[in-house]
Amino acid sequence: MKKITLFIFFSLLTALTQLRSQSVSIVAAENFYGGVASQVAGTAAKVTSIMSNPNQDPHEFQTDVNTAKAVANADIVIYSGIGYDTWMEKLLASQGKSGRIVIKVSDLIGAKDGDNPHIWYDPKTMPALVKKLSVILNKPGAVVKFDDSMEPLLAKITQLRSKTAGVKVTATEPVFGYMASALGFEMLNYDYQVAVMNDTEPSFKETAAFEGSLKTRTARILFYNSQVTDPSTKRMQSIARENGVPVVGVTETEPDNPKGYVPWMLSQLGIIESVLK
Repeated sequence: MKKITLFIFFSLLTALTQLRSQSVSIVAAENFYGGVASQVAGTAAKVTSIMSNPNQDPHEFQTDVNTAKAVANADIVIYSGIGYDTWMEKLLASQGKSGRIVIKVSDLIGAKDGDNPHIWYDPKTMPALVKKLSVILNKPGAVVKFDDSMEPLLAKITQLRSKTAGVKVTATEPVFGYMASALGFEMLNYDYQVAVMNDTEPSFKETAAFEGSLKTRTARILFYNSQVTDPSTKRMQSIARENGVPVVGVTETEPDNPKGYVPWMLSQLGIIESVLK
């Protein structure tokens, strides 16, 4: 009888140990969320980022069978929301693993439909995601650790604001919008940017205003999405260069180099600092 009891006890103990040793499966729609999830989870999770090619136009991304399987089998799914990655919402509508947790990042910062969807450029977004994940994964120390890693970025933003506050800039798309606001830039031609983002043709008035801001050098910098090329974007870059307006490329997804959210942001702020000297 004692042997049977001991056998059952050790069997249960072995099963529990195996269960605890199993990695949590996290699937992130975009690699910048996946990278942050890896920072929080460490070896406790296997993280898969769907959109991870820095050379791919995010607007042209299409899901496949492997993407659908990854989302269906995930324990945790992270996506941006507010119209940026609607393909993920379609996949989530299908049946997934029991108990699957879905994190819509836009909800964590109170963003809503109609807002600029490029919320990862907002310095408060990633700390909000880390806070959420630290609770789900029972990693209370992750918040302090990530906040510490954010310090160089926040310090650089504060430093740059003395040069950038009130400076007029423009962009072909609103990718950099939230960081531009954090820096105190005055963003011009927003309606034009939204039209391009939504794959619609900007009006004649919007196009003329955009060109005018470059030809008169009212805009001190032109930002463009370096992952998207189209005739109108190339035209605006040419006009900017012809009139001595610095052109700065920004990316929608995290590049291979530098790797990591904070190094990525810092590299782009470094370029801005250099063109404003």
